[in-house]
Amino acid sequence: MNPADDELTGAERCAAETPELHDTKGETAPEPAWRRWWTLLAVSAAQLLVVLDGTIVNIALPSAQSALGMSDASRQWAITAYALAFGGLLLIGGRVSSALGHRRTFLIGLIGFAAASALGGAAVDPGMLFGARALQGVFAALLAPAGLSLLTITFTEPGERGRAFGVFAAVGAAGSAVGLVAGGLLTEYASWRWCLYVNVPVALLAVLGATFVPRDRPVRGEGRLDVAGALLSATGFAAIVYAFNEAEPLGWGSPKVLALLAGGVLLLAAFAAVEVRAPRPLLPMRVVAHRVRAGAFVSITLLFVAMFGFYLFMSYYTQTILGYSPVEAGLTLIINAVAALVGATLIAGKLHGRVAPAALIVPGLLAAAAGMFLLTRLTAQSTDVFPLYLVPALLLTGLGLGCVLPPTASLATADMPPHDIGAAAAAYNASQQLGAALGTALLNTVAASATASYLASAVDATATAASVHGYTTALMVAFVILVAAACVAAALTRTPRSR
Repeated sequence: MNPADDELTGAERCAAETPELHDTKGETAPEPAWRRWWTLLAVSAAQLLVVLDGTIVNIALPSAQSALGMSDASRQWAITAYALAFGGLLLIGGRVSSALGHRRTFLIGLIGFAAASALGGAAVDPGMLFGARALQGVFAALLAPAGLSLLTITFTEPGERGRAFGVFAAVGAAGSAVGLVAGGLLTEYASWRWCLYVNVPVALLAVLGATFVPRDRPVRGEGRLDVAGALLSATGFAAIVYAFNEAEPLGWGSPKVLALLAGGVLLLAAFAAVEVRAPRPLLPMRVVAHRVRAGAFVSITLLFVAMFGFYLFMSYYTQTILGYSPVEAGLTLIINAVAALVGATLIAGKLHGRVAPAALIVPGLLAAAAGMFLLTRLTAQSTDVFPLYLVPALLLTGLGLGCVLPPTASLATADMPPHDIGAAAAAYNASQQLGAALGTALLNTVAASATASYLASAVDATATAASVHGYTTALMVAFVILVAAACVAAALTRTPRSR
């Protein structure tokens, strides 16, 4: 190996190995700066769509159920269909992105997502809505890895790369909160259908921006799709995500949930065994076996477990205990979204390349943990809840989220040859999806169990006191998860300080 290669960052090596970025003489021909920033705008808009649609429909679901005549048992499929398709097909989406070219896959994903959103907004029965939501998940599974891959190969200079990943992460961090706010506003003042229609103009604007994105070449010599790996990964991820969703209403001891979990784990174990032997694996094991990259995957998974439980708490507590309207509850989360923007752009974005990734990831996880711990001090008798508890907790969790997302997203695709970037980006997004699904189900179950135990054991227990006890118990679990994540990140993501 040429010793000079050791002086290159992972992103620079990827750029050096990408034929599209070189002229016929072999000299680097960088794209104009304005085209690189158009890439960031288009990718950020797509990231907003993908994240926003994970929450925007939640607020609109009661209105959609009434309009389309959905049963209580089936209404969850408006949420689950998207999660299953998105989570189950991400690894395939990463492989398709490498095979077709990241820019081409990105455009296909945007156009398909817009069409699926329009179909869902025009739904005349539950089946049409569920099918449209599944289609949204399919195209989101193309969009997410293609967008992250485009950022990786476009921004190679450390300063620009830090700013780009900071903005990208800030949009992702704020997307869930924006989805809750937008869902409440659109449902109350327009129609639940606009929670889906709103995606169309955003996607089309992103398509317009993507026309300025520099072209990249598909990876040659990929051979046939790893069919066995594709089937095992899709069914394995889908089984686990579905089990997490079913655990919320049925409980973790349900035979159905246990069977789905066992089946999902076995399928993913078989997937790993197949990938080790496959000549062109869907997910090369070197992507996840690398110590630092594995630390990034674990960190983001555990962060999403805790944060999606936190969002669940905020929605329930503010509406059922404090009496906020859905719109007011959603607007409260704007504090969290703004803090995440500050953390991602002004802290993580500025410090990228100046400090080791662990110096951002570990403090970020601990800041989020501190926000969770503050809320565990709440009781039914607590006063001045908004200024003394909610605002500090929202600020701390937002800053933590904003500090963790950019370095983990960058580490997930660093030091990757071009043909593995799509797989690494897909694995990163899959980690987020699994964390979100597990966090919602796990912490909701913990809260429900703690509430029931309090009502059964406490003398003169009130429903309000029991609910608050359930929420704070769940948040204590989230606090422990984040502290554990910080310990793992400190051990695995430690690297020499970047140039």
